[in-house]
Amino acid sequence: MTQGRSLPLALLVLLIVGGLATIATAWGFQLIGGYVPCALCLEQRIPYYAGLPLAILAALLLWQDAAAFTRTLLLLAVAAVFAYGAGLGIYQSGAEWGFWPGPTDCGGGSGTPVSAANMLNALRETRVVSCTEASWRMFGLSFAGWNAVASAGLTLLALAALWTSRRRVPI
Repeated sequence: MTQGRSLPLALLVLLIVGGLATIATAWGFQLIGGYVPCALCLEQRIPYYAGLPLAILAALLLWQDAAAFTRTLLLLAVAAVFAYGAGLGIYQSGAEWGFWPGPTDCGGGSGTPVSAANMLNALRETRVVSCTEASWRMFGLSFAGWNAVASAGLTLLALAALWTSRRRVPI
């Protein structure tokens, strides 16, 4: 591998590891911590499911020094996907703080399948989760706020990888 590819590849590896850590943390809070995600929280996971495989593919293309045009398109797509995720996080955080109204159809549940036989019990036990009420905060930021920070960072990493991979002079 040439020196000109090492920095963008390192940035992509950092993006992939950071993205995996972020989505694993979200799943950990849900499965281990018992936090039930709202519908908007679940939607904020989609950029990770789409962006991380694209970043891995871009890293493989960079590692093989192949398909500069395709790699560029992939990195732009990764940046756009995570920028969308940051926007969703900002939107939900603002709704949680009351800066603007949140979605009117947002509510979640336990995710447990409901049969007709036990529907009444399921209705009693289902926790509806609002998209406009933060269930947890650290340093003033909710899950959505931290997702906005993480997604913005991943966006910047994708753009930095793109910029450094297109430079003619190695850094």
